[in-house]
Amino acid sequence: MSSEIPESKFDVKAFLKKLTTRPGIYKMLDGQGEIIYIGKAKNLKNRVSSYFKKQAASTKQHAMVAKVAAIEVTVTHTEGEALLLECQQIKRHKPRYNICLRDDKSYPYIFLSSDQDFPQITMHRGAKKKKGKYFGPYPSVGAVKETLKLLQKIFPVRQCDDSIYNNRSRPCLQYQIERCTAPCVGLIDKASYAQDVDSTMMFLEGKGGLLIDRLIAKMERAAADLEYEQAAGHRDQIAKLRSVLEKHFVHGERGDVDIVACAIKAGLACVQVFFIRNGQHLGNKVFFPKITDENDPSAIVQAFIPQYYLDKQVPHELIVSDEPEEADLLMEVLAAQAKHAVAISHNVRGERLKWLQMACTNAENSLLSKLADKQGLYARFLSLQEELGCKELPKRLECFDISHTQGDQTVASCVVFDREGPVKSAYRRFNIEGITGGDDYAAIHQAVFRRFKRLKQGEHVAPDILFIDGGKGQVHEAQKALAELDINNVMIVGVSKGPDRKPGMEKLILVEQEQPINISPGASGLLLIQHIRDEAHRFAITGHRQRRGKAKKQSAMEAIPGLGPKRRQVLLKQFGGLQGISRAGVDALCSVDGISRSVAQRIYELFHHQDDN
Repeated sequence: MSSEIPESKFDVKAFLKKLTTRPGIYKMLDGQGEIIYIGKAKNLKNRVSSYFKKQAASTKQHAMVAKVAAIEVTVTHTEGEALLLECQQIKRHKPRYNICLRDDKSYPYIFLSSDQDFPQITMHRGAKKKKGKYFGPYPSVGAVKETLKLLQKIFPVRQCDDSIYNNRSRPCLQYQIERCTAPCVGLIDKASYAQDVDSTMMFLEGKGGLLIDRLIAKMERAAADLEYEQAAGHRDQIAKLRSVLEKHFVHGERGDVDIVACAIKAGLACVQVFFIRNGQHLGNKVFFPKITDENDPSAIVQAFIPQYYLDKQVPHELIVSDEPEEADLLMEVLAAQAKHAVAISHNVRGERLKWLQMACTNAENSLLSKLADKQGLYARFLSLQEELGCKELPKRLECFDISHTQGDQTVASCVVFDREGPVKSAYRRFNIEGITGGDDYAAIHQAVFRRFKRLKQGEHVAPDILFIDGGKGQVHEAQKALAELDINNVMIVGVSKGPDRKPGMEKLILVEQEQPINISPGASGLLLIQHIRDEAHRFAITGHRQRRGKAKKQSAMEAIPGLGPKRRQVLLKQFGGLQGISRAGVDALCSVDGISRSVAQRIYELFHHQDDN
């Protein structure tokens, strides 16, 4: 069946006449000026004109081209430059018709310092500015913590912060449980400590076999010298090391390899990445790229690789489940970024094939779990629609809650759910000021007014349902706040816990109804209401505790002798606030003009020995 691209108000012919044939990127914009698609091309004129040819096209292309009101182009020197620019722009704008990678967090590394007599090993995230060696990246903070925990049991290199290490006067608990050798108080000499550091480095570099050979030689020497306790210690190290290597070692791999597997089903895509560094499996990470249409797995892999790897350390090889269309271009650009050759392999055999199959299986299982969750969540939205009598299925929900301690440090939270679940990037907190302490009604009014005032300014979209954790009074205040802003298209629902405050006994309070609504027993919509209410409660309490802790530390600083208002202000400016002060050591605090060592010691103790709870 042949179909034609629908007519667009955009004057395509006039635009194409002036369009260059050089490489670059193009941005398609709709009538509101919103970028709906970003692409790159070796020849801009040929690529852009292909969208408007009257021939068979995908549903996605039909819908997209019909919305195009303008096209902006940026010319580059090469197609490789265009790929880099395209990737950056997609990450920034997240156009609705592009395949977009949602998870863009920096990945953690293990850092081993090299500019200290007694080096520290710790987790690191961000710019690599410190002197030392970085190992990774690891797929998650949990994977780093697990590795550090294992290393601490085998080679007890210190993992404490320098600010704590520099101010110890006696060994800490880690020494008592044999997880550290207490270099802070001189219980180990530099040479012995350096051996543990060297062993740790060998382990992280994937030289486990050589390390075991060294430990065996040390064990035999100690036994020959009748130092049986030391020999037993080496024997235990060898046993623990063998156990760890058996779990994490990848047979047949000696270098840095990532395995990228893709699975697609029911309009949802999943990409599973297995990380192998120095022959060791560091763990795996799952991604769910945003797609707007059924896509070929190779297209998902093609979009995933540049978005994920172009701002990260790239391994020497990527083993992929589906070969990307522009594999040669990707290898060229990745190699230029990484400063070493990068191979993208598809047809692999032996052990590598087993690992690829494992990654594919994990991707499929993760996708099925996600689909089950998505279907379950959709069913809860349907149930909610039925229970509340909504004409249309709700798309966006918001919920407000208030937290304070006897009226002090009041914080309001606003959490947002859509049909995918919590939208954490849209969560907001409000520090409530200018009300009588403990007046929850006034707090709700202020929070709702401030939130929806921003909505009127175009900062976010309106929810279909606004949940308020409370009864008629709170609902009335929320209604008043919206009326003051002339907003009348949002349904307000109060969630009252009921007389016994038991889960499942909640009453729903609607503005236009005198009596609360009793939800049908077993209705899945109630689970959705409980989820968003509990999330709002958690978010409010967390914010209140942070605010209370900050105020407590601020007031405690005021009580320190020799630390007047001017010096407090200097400290806050020098360290960028209380959080920066809390991280500073005594020496760093002393470096501030007017802060003596005794005052610095009191400030340090305030943040490291005082209980915040």
